[in-house]
Amino acid sequence: MTRHRDERGAVTVWLAGASVLMVSVIGITVDLGGQLHAKERAHTIAAQAARSGAEQITADAMLGTKPTLDVAQARTAASDYLRAAGVDGTVSVSDGIRVTVSVVDTYQPLFLGSVGVGPLTVSASSTAELKRAQNGSER
Repeated sequence: MTRHRDERGAVTVWLAGASVLMVSVIGITVDLGGQLHAKERAHTIAAQAARSGAEQITADAMLGTKPTLDVAQARTAASDYLRAAGVDGTVSVSDGIRVTVSVVDTYQPLFLGSVGVGPLTVSASSTAELKRAQNGSER
C-alpha cells in the first residue's frame, strides 16, 4: 500500500514566492534607473552652471586681447545657477579661463526606501574652458 502526499497549496506557495521575487526585481530596476537619472541630472546641472560661469568674460576681451574670466562674476553666475536648480555644489575658477562645478544631490528610492534604503547620494562635475575662436578655428 502506497501513501500519497497531499500537494494541495504547493502552487500557491510557489506563486507567492515568484510574485515577491518579481516585485523585488522591478523595484530594484526602478530605483537604479531613478538613481541613474538623478546622476545624469546632476551632470547636466554641473555642465550648465559651468557654462554659465564661463560666459562671464572681462570687458577687455572684446578688444582682441586674450579672453579671461571675471572670476567673481563667474563664481556668482555658476552659484546662482546651482541655487536656482536646487542643488548643492562647489564652483572653482582656475587659470582665469576654466570654471569647474561639482554638484551633490540625493535620490530617494521609491521601492527600496520601503525596506530601509535611505537617500542615495549622487554627484557629478563638469568643467567649461574659455577659448577664443574665429571662423570655427581656435586661436
